[in-house]
Amino acid sequence: MYKEISAADIPGNVIDMISREWMLITAGGREAYNMMTASWGFMGEIWGEHSVSVFVRPQRYTMEFIDKNDYFSLSFYGDNKAIHKVCGSMSGREVNKTELAGLTPNFCEKAPYFCEARLVLICKKQYAAPMEEKYFTDKAPLKKWYNGDLHINIIGKIEKVLIKNGL
Repeated sequence: MYKEISAADIPGNVIDMISREWMLITAGGREAYNMMTASWGFMGEIWGEHSVSVFVRPQRYTMEFIDKNDYFSLSFYGDNKAIHKVCGSMSGREVNKTELAGLTPNFCEKAPYFCEARLVLICKKQYAAPMEEKYFTDKAPLKKWYNGDLHINIIGKIEKVLIKNGL
C-alpha cells in the first residue's frame, strides 16, 4: 500500500501541501490517540536532520498526546477536505473523530496515522516550546491571529516518509 521514500524526495510543493492541502497531526498509541487539522508548519533541515516544525495551541486535545509521546505523524489527503472539516472543527474529547471522518487507523509505526493518507511523515519530537509575545519583532501577527493563546512550536525529526504506491 505504501512505499518508503527519503524526505528529500517528497514530491510536490511543500508550501502548498501544508497551507492549501492541509494535514493531520496525530499523536498517541493504540490505547488512545488524537488528531487535528493543521495548515501552519515548515519542512526543511535543522540540526543536520530533515525536520518539520508544527504549531499547536496548548488547549488542543492533540497537544496532550504530543506532550506524552516521543513521536507524532503528519498525514496528507490531497483534496479530501471532508476529513479536515471533522478533524479541524470537533474535539476528540467529545466525539470519535476517527469514525466521523471515516478514517482507518494504522499503528504499525511509532505514531498512529490513517490508511487513507496519500503521504505520511513519522516524526520524532525533538523540541517543544511555547511562543512568547516578547519575541515577536513584528506585532502584526499577534493582532491578527492571537488573543493571548499563542501556539506551541514543535520540531520533529522526520524518521520515515511513506507514500501511497502509484503516486
